[in-house]
Amino acid sequence: MSSGERSRRGRLRVFLGAAPGVGKTYAVLSEAHRRVERGTDLVVGFVEHHDRPRTEVLLHGLEQVPRREITYRGALLTEMDTDAVLARRPAVAVVDELAHTNVPGSRNEKRWQDVEELLAAGIDVVSTVNIQHLESLGDVVESITGVRQRETVPDEVVRRADQIELVDMSPQALRRRMAHGNIYAPDKVDAALSNYFRPGNLTALRELALLWTADRVDEYLQQYRSEHRIRSTWQARERIVVGLTGGPEGRTLIRRASRMAAKGSGSEILAVHISRADGLTSGSPQELAVQRTLVEDLGGTYHHVLGDDIPQSLLEFARGVNATQIVLGSSRRKAWQYVFGPGVGATVARDSGPDLDVHIVTHDEVAKGRGLPGARAARLGTTRVVAGWLTAFGAPALLTFLMLAFDPGIGFANDVLLFLVLTVAAGLVGGLLPALASAAVCSALLNYFFTEPVRTWTISDPRNVVSLAVFFGVAVAVASVVDLAARRTQQAARLRAESEILSALAGSVLRGEAQHGSGSPGPGPLDALLELVRETFAMDSVALLERADERAAWTCVGSAGSTESGKRPAAPEDGETDMPVGDNMMLVLSGRVLPAEDRRVLAAFAAQAAGVLDRQRLLGEAEQARELAEGNRIRTALLAAVSHDLRTPLAAIKASVSSLRSDDVEWSAEDEAELLGAIEEGADKLDNLVGNLLDMSRLQTGTVKPHIKDISLEEVVPKALGGVPEGSVRLAVAEALPLVAVDPGLLERTVANLVENAVKYSPEGKKVLVKASALADRVEVRVTDRGPGVPDSDKDRIFEPFQRYGDAPGGAGVGLGLAVARGFAEAMGGTLEAEDTPGGGMTMVLTLRAAHGRGPVRHRPPERTGAPLQPQPQPQRSGA
Repeated sequence: MSSGERSRRGRLRVFLGAAPGVGKTYAVLSEAHRRVERGTDLVVGFVEHHDRPRTEVLLHGLEQVPRREITYRGALLTEMDTDAVLARRPAVAVVDELAHTNVPGSRNEKRWQDVEELLAAGIDVVSTVNIQHLESLGDVVESITGVRQRETVPDEVVRRADQIELVDMSPQALRRRMAHGNIYAPDKVDAALSNYFRPGNLTALRELALLWTADRVDEYLQQYRSEHRIRSTWQARERIVVGLTGGPEGRTLIRRASRMAAKGSGSEILAVHISRADGLTSGSPQELAVQRTLVEDLGGTYHHVLGDDIPQSLLEFARGVNATQIVLGSSRRKAWQYVFGPGVGATVARDSGPDLDVHIVTHDEVAKGRGLPGARAARLGTTRVVAGWLTAFGAPALLTFLMLAFDPGIGFANDVLLFLVLTVAAGLVGGLLPALASAAVCSALLNYFFTEPVRTWTISDPRNVVSLAVFFGVAVAVASVVDLAARRTQQAARLRAESEILSALAGSVLRGEAQHGSGSPGPGPLDALLELVRETFAMDSVALLERADERAAWTCVGSAGSTESGKRPAAPEDGETDMPVGDNMMLVLSGRVLPAEDRRVLAAFAAQAAGVLDRQRLLGEAEQARELAEGNRIRTALLAAVSHDLRTPLAAIKASVSSLRSDDVEWSAEDEAELLGAIEEGADKLDNLVGNLLDMSRLQTGTVKPHIKDISLEEVVPKALGGVPEGSVRLAVAEALPLVAVDPGLLERTVANLVENAVKYSPEGKKVLVKASALADRVEVRVTDRGPGVPDSDKDRIFEPFQRYGDAPGGAGVGLGLAVARGFAEAMGGTLEAEDTPGGGMTMVLTLRAAHGRGPVRHRPPERTGAPLQPQPQPQRSGA
């Protein structure tokens, strides 16, 4: 393959599924066979078939790159050999499980990082991922399934994929596949069906996958329409634009649009308020704030756009978002106000074309008036200037014709007043220059046609000279006042517009940060702010650029708008408008050059963007500091506990050994046996302590892999009592108990920790009762003591690591026994809870699955990518 071909970046194709078992790997391997049959140079970098026969068969006939073997914690594990794939340099590589976390010691921490290297080398990659492994949906999936996904992939990695293909399957079909043994081993099917693979869970996950894919498809569609300059609406999805004026009718329009959207699944509401470029609007900022909150509560989005021509701006916005419907309110203007134009609703309906449906909604404010039309207070636009010039020249000529034709004979003074009215009208309509022109024209006409001698430029009466001079002076003064008033009105209007925009900006940033902090899906506050900049100034794209110093290259830290290469600025010179923020940050806009008067508002946006970026970074640093503090807390607790609990048995061992080695004392056989017993007891305590520490470490790193088998409790429970004094425990195991599906070693350690903990707290002479009984498809082991007990508020705390209850006896250990016990119980698919003992004391209830029966209710589903069947421990719920 030529170097030119290798210089391109590889293409990524992702098969997205809602849950394990929908057939992603099967689809990937089927696609691999199709490509190989077409002659494509394809290798399998990594595929995990999970012992599914039909999937394993599809690997036959495909070239597989040998995996890299890594030894970790004494176990030999395999991962994709990224170096070998890069050296092989195929055209296409199949890499399963994009969200997988590599074994420590691998080339990269995450498999998606391996894939990024392959793509950078020009190798096309076909991969898979489940919807629950997308980073932004972690909290949503946890609320649905009760499981926190530890292995995730950033959304942006999947969004950058050139193709995303949804592998879909109905919940009923997936559960049938599970029941037939096509996904998990038969002994795991019941537990999976009753927990993670419940119909409700699968339906919710499927909806998440469909909606996420639909959003990605919508991005593709918007990009295609932008690249091909398609302005007409494609009604692929119902999008309802609600036009808000800031009047009280806005709430009615929003609720009506919400009802319309509810009739079709997937419909979207976009509320938009358009302010004139000069900022004049009859809308109330308080009312707009209320309406914004309402539309967001109903699941829609709010947009604020500037535009001189409100109907045209509304249509451009609707077509820009590919809307299918526009909802407007009936006009609030009175009948006489229609002389100024047909109104926004009628204009939008006339110009919308066949691709946009316009709904005019009646409301309580119809025809109640809306004040003077906006044109009266707006700055002088092209239409008014033209009208002013026509008035300046046409009106005096028309008045002269009429007065000469009908000869009213009203006198020269009245003639002057009539022409003065025309000059004032020209000033009111067109401003200063048309008024000055009108004054000059009217003065000339008065002189030529109405001043003696008429039809000459001569003025015989000096009083007429004074009259004409006064007339011209008054006309100029009136024109100046009108022009000054128009400019002051414009300035006031612009300041009002800027204040509204800045107020909306502050509210948007606060809301964006709140949403971001809640963990809800969607864009972060910086992206939302940049999108607001793009909408406000009607730009193609906006980017916030940063560099380390003046000699470093610019990097993009946030952007919004068009994703086309060449349209999104990568440096300040790539945009039409830029706004510096300090020495090494720049807000760059692409699309058009902004007028100078808009740069003040843009500067506020830029400063706010820099503040949001700083806040995001501070939040990240705070999270890192919190994690470090938590780690330090654990280490401090460990050191404080271990420093005492290691020294005590070591001191006893050392004292006993020193005594035995002493030549000054002649020890009897009984004394030697006692000293040796003390040595053995100290060694046993050390062994138990180190064992608990190692067990806690295994639980927190997720390396506990139970080997489940069907055994009898009578084979395990008696062995677990070997570490407690003889006669301190009474067994009461019911006869003919069913076998339990457990890991014998983990069960023994669990019961041993529970019994040792109970013996420590039991009063002298009070035996600990270990009782086992069957209940439906479960077997319960109850360890009961008569100690002081624990209040209900502390029953969960005693299972946390390095926690000992306040009245724990001296030398009670480092507080890991119950943490390890619960972790092992959950690893085996069981539960461990604390209950009060009737009459005083504490009872630990260990619930286990009966062999060939359904799992207990609290069994938690799998969490690791690619091996969802293995129950993972919950280290955050560990010992006391």
